[in-house]
Amino acid sequence: MSISILVVDDEPDFIETMVKRFTFRKMPVTAASSGIAALKILETETFDVVIMDVRMPGKDGIETLKEIKKRYPLTEVIMLTGHASVESGMRGMSLGAYDYVLKPVDFDELLEKVRKAHESKRLNEGRSAT
Repeated sequence: MSISILVVDDEPDFIETMVKRFTFRKMPVTAASSGIAALKILETETFDVVIMDVRMPGKDGIETLKEIKKRYPLTEVIMLTGHASVESGMRGMSLGAYDYVLKPVDFDELLEKVRKAHESKRLNEGRSAT
C-alpha cells in the first residue's frame, strides 16, 4: 500500500532529506518550498498526507493548513514544529491537523505518524462514501 506524501518546507536540505527517505521506502513524495506552492500543487494532485512546517515565509503552515482543510478536508496534515513552538503544533491540531512532530525530526516517529494519518484518511473516506 503506497501512501502519497506532500512535504512542505522552506529548507531545501530538509526537503531533500525527506524526499530521499520516503523514496527509499518506495513512497511517492512531492515537495513544495512554500504554503502557496503547496496549494498550487494540491489543485492538480491528490495526496494522502501533507507534512508541513509551521514556520515558513509568506503563507505559514497554520494559514496553509486552514486552506487545505477547507478545500480538501479528507487530506491529513502533519505539522512540523520546533521545540520552542510546541503550542503552534497543538494549535494546528485544533485547526484540523492530524498530529505534529518536533524538529529535528525522528524519521521513524514521522513514518509511524504518516501511516496512522493515512489509515485515518482511509477510514474517513469510507465514512464519507456512505
